[in-house]
Amino acid sequence: MAVLEQTPPAVAQPSPTQPKKGFRKYWHLYAAISPFYLIFLGFGLFPVGFSLYLSFHRWDGLGSMEWAGLSQYQYLLSDSDFWNSIGNTIIIWALATFPMIFLAMVTAVMLNSAVRFKGLYRVAYFLPNVTSVVAIAIVFGSIFATNNGMVNAVLEGVGLDQVAWLNTPWGIKVTIAALMTWQWTGYNAIIFLAGLQTIPSDLYEAARVDGAGPIQTFFRITLPLLRPTLLFVLVVSTVTGLQSFAEPQVLLQTSSNDSTFAGGPGHSGQTMVLYFFQQTFDNNDFGYGAAVAWGIFLVVVLFSIINWRLVQRRGE
Repeated sequence: MAVLEQTPPAVAQPSPTQPKKGFRKYWHLYAAISPFYLIFLGFGLFPVGFSLYLSFHRWDGLGSMEWAGLSQYQYLLSDSDFWNSIGNTIIIWALATFPMIFLAMVTAVMLNSAVRFKGLYRVAYFLPNVTSVVAIAIVFGSIFATNNGMVNAVLEGVGLDQVAWLNTPWGIKVTIAALMTWQWTGYNAIIFLAGLQTIPSDLYEAARVDGAGPIQTFFRITLPLLRPTLLFVLVVSTVTGLQSFAEPQVLLQTSSNDSTFAGGPGHSGQTMVLYFFQQTFDNNDFGYGAAVAWGIFLVVVLFSIINWRLVQRRGE
């Protein structure tokens, strides 16, 4: 008896559709992150591009722009006040950065070896960085005041003469550097502490077994392995130090006819950013101010590259 083979009923197959690709498929994700890019475009990228365009024009902020070409950059290279501001900035940066890095590293080593109250110490050292710069500058202005200042009181107590900290060229620079050192030491100590905690403890134990002392251990183990962290701290300190503004502006503010961006007597504390504000908002020369801003950018980039190369070369 023949068995008839029955074929199974055909199952309806869904009609093939072209899968969505690219933007149409992920449009909701792009929409979720779009606010950041819109804000960055409006308040970040556009002002940078406009400042470059403005640096080739003369403009007082109200009237029409006048094409200036490279003349403002040519004047910038011969501007003695701009070079003076560069010199002031570099001196203040050096006086603040190197002591700060040393103190931050010592503080980090002490915090790393502490047994009790580690969290309390970290918060205490980090507080200066989150305190208002204006408030810090006002306090330091009273501490370094010529009359009734705490520092001069200590100098008189040990038989030394008073120093007009905020009225002499080097006194102004030392005061600003001391403020910046106090502000950033704790922050960088926390960065160094994070780097120290990545170093395996087995290396220190092996060094002690081999008879290495604390100094040898620091220079042979800690410092070489901490070099990436040191590079990060140095570059960040360079970028922030060369852009100092609020510290000298508040410390050296004056009630006379001088500009609040003048940097004190003899422009001794006028940093590059203070000079930029003076040209832009006091002189209403927005075109030249934009050229100064790009000059500041090149100086910061140059010093960052130099510091990076020096640290990298020592690590080779």
